[in-house]
Amino acid sequence: MEKHNDVMAILKLYELRRDAAMRESRKWYFSEFAPKSAMDIVALFRGGERASANFRMITSYWDMASSFVLNGGIDEKMFFDSGTEHIFVYAKIQPFLAEIRELFHEPEFLINLETLAQKAPNFEAKLESRKRLAVLWTKENKELPATESK
Repeated sequence: MEKHNDVMAILKLYELRRDAAMRESRKWYFSEFAPKSAMDIVALFRGGERASANFRMITSYWDMASSFVLNGGIDEKMFFDSGTEHIFVYAKIQPFLAEIRELFHEPEFLINLETLAQKAPNFEAKLESRKRLAVLWTKENKELPATESK
């Protein structure tokens, strides 16, 4: 019965991702959000516009979900086996996270997301793969052919 609870929690997390506001935020994060620096992310918070809400919705969602796994609420292996979207979310901000934490004076900002992502099997390869996908999937790079590889 223990595994059943893990399955139900993972399914609930998936269901929440289907919420209309979450879908819009995910669409923005995956196809429009393309930070080039920590200041690009800081600007989202200062702008107070929809992009800020989108960023906060996606990152806080995956930080929360990661905390469930890290605290034993969801089986880690089952969580990793069920998807890697959290690694994609982390990959987009990873190069800037230390500086953002320093600028915000928040040393634990998105720490659960980072900690869990880094525990993923083959983390380094997955991180690099998600960074390549992020470049291909952003609107500013739509002119790249779908078959391009490197």
